[in-house]
Amino acid sequence: MATFSQYSVEKGSDTVQDFLCSTCKDEELEEGADYYCGSCVKFYCKKCIHLHSQLFKKHSPHGRGDMKKWPVAKEAEDFLLRCDVHKEEHLKMFCKGHSQLCCCNCSFLNHRQCKEVLLLSDMVKKTSTDLKQQSVTIETTLAELKNIQDNQEASIQSVQSSYDEQLHKIQETRREINAALERLEKETLKEMKHTLTKLQVSLTSDVDKYTTLREELKQLRDAMHNIGGKSKQELSFIASIKCQDKIQQYETLQKKNLEQVNSSITFQPNGEIVQYLSNLTGLGRIEHNTLTVQRKPDPIIKLKGKIIKYDVRILSDEQKCNISAICVLPDRQVLVVDSTNNKVKLLNRKYRVVNHWDEAADDMCQIAPSEVAVTMNKMVKFITVINNQLVKGRELQLDHKCLGIAHHQGDLFVTSGFALYKYTLSGQLVSQLYMDKSDTMTFNTVERCAVSLTGDKLYISNTDQHTVLTLARDGTVLSVFKVPELLTPYGIHVTPAGQVLVCACGGYSASSIIQMDSKGGKELATLATRRDWVEGADSVCYNSNTASIIVGQFENNSILVFKV
Repeated sequence: MATFSQYSVEKGSDTVQDFLCSTCKDEELEEGADYYCGSCVKFYCKKCIHLHSQLFKKHSPHGRGDMKKWPVAKEAEDFLLRCDVHKEEHLKMFCKGHSQLCCCNCSFLNHRQCKEVLLLSDMVKKTSTDLKQQSVTIETTLAELKNIQDNQEASIQSVQSSYDEQLHKIQETRREINAALERLEKETLKEMKHTLTKLQVSLTSDVDKYTTLREELKQLRDAMHNIGGKSKQELSFIASIKCQDKIQQYETLQKKNLEQVNSSITFQPNGEIVQYLSNLTGLGRIEHNTLTVQRKPDPIIKLKGKIIKYDVRILSDEQKCNISAICVLPDRQVLVVDSTNNKVKLLNRKYRVVNHWDEAADDMCQIAPSEVAVTMNKMVKFITVINNQLVKGRELQLDHKCLGIAHHQGDLFVTSGFALYKYTLSGQLVSQLYMDKSDTMTFNTVERCAVSLTGDKLYISNTDQHTVLTLARDGTVLSVFKVPELLTPYGIHVTPAGQVLVCACGGYSASSIIQMDSKGGKELATLATRRDWVEGADSVCYNSNTASIIVGQFENNSILVFKV
């Protein structure tokens, strides 16, 4: 076991830092590892592997394309082996009667009377696990859990908002009566504040439970990814049982929140207060109204407020801009591809261009918090944003034209114009997922692509046939969405809530941003049209930092920002 490696998750992010180079770590440097040598039992970055290969010519290090031969990270192994009850103890046994993993303390305290308490080493010999399917379940659960948490947090805001509104109503009522009601007003406000506090405590407690369960599921997901395919049967079994336990916890919470609940507080004034003043103890009744709303799998986005234009043209641009791709980074900076002027531009939080990289790019997707991959001709290039500078990284030379690109958990999906391919981040071809086999096959049948939050569905735009195809993970066509007449689909984007946005363009006379249902079967809403200044929509991206939608356009120097 390589105990000297490091495997960590950045705070506030799902991004795994991964293994570190052992040699650089000895020099107190943090450099990601690109190779693992089983003979040395050490990790090496691209720089250090050259010296290693000169010194140990008979060693056969394994690169990232062969990570099944890398060891399990110690932190991931420790996380899986640690008992959830007795944090300092390792799991050793499994109680079949209770379907529970046990450390020695658990076995002694809680399972002494159980008939079948087996050693894990014996249990795994006759038990198989499917971590791949459970990883998909975790991803789906995380997405649903995030939606529930968001709804509860919105309910907290709703309570506060209704409280503020009813407070004004109380004050209006108060002005209609004389000073003798001051005592009653104080008693009423006290009661309402008490109601508010009780609701906030209850809702905040639920949110805390969802936050804790999400973090535990994320850790479990990352650990499963790390041990996947490494023949760690014991760890796989432990991960499987822990997954079942966490999913059961989620299902319990889900039953409690089967219907979304929006809580509010209302104040009902007493119309006969003057007559019964001497007998009353308050200005009115404080009520807790509960509004139940059926859960919707695809919340419809609604625009609000004014639309703002931001000029992204710079002095060196020789033509009008064509913003063909947009990425929003966690620090609120924005990257856009200007394909006519052959530039990737970095915008600050106020959407002003602060830097640019001269390269003929087509599409772009986010790989890490500050790293994106861009397509150009037959290459995929990686760019990292460091201190407002665009730093060019590695390049992948592919055997076909590269147009659209999307990323999901280490998988790169690249379109060629008539086919969709799946690659690893190291550039290794995994499979050709889909190819257009129509009689009029051109470079416009598989243009742009996007991937669902859980990675179970892929969306591709077919501009020749004016359709958006929804594919299963293996490339099977699940549904075909025909955009409205005279419009052609191009850019596709999946929001953090799973909503699918499509740029449908018909030239300057007709152009729209459409929300398609996540199953790909129908249109849910037209969010913006030419009446909203959308002319030649080419790209769209949701900015979760500001709750807004950014639209890039063809032959237009401005991007549009819509508040939602």
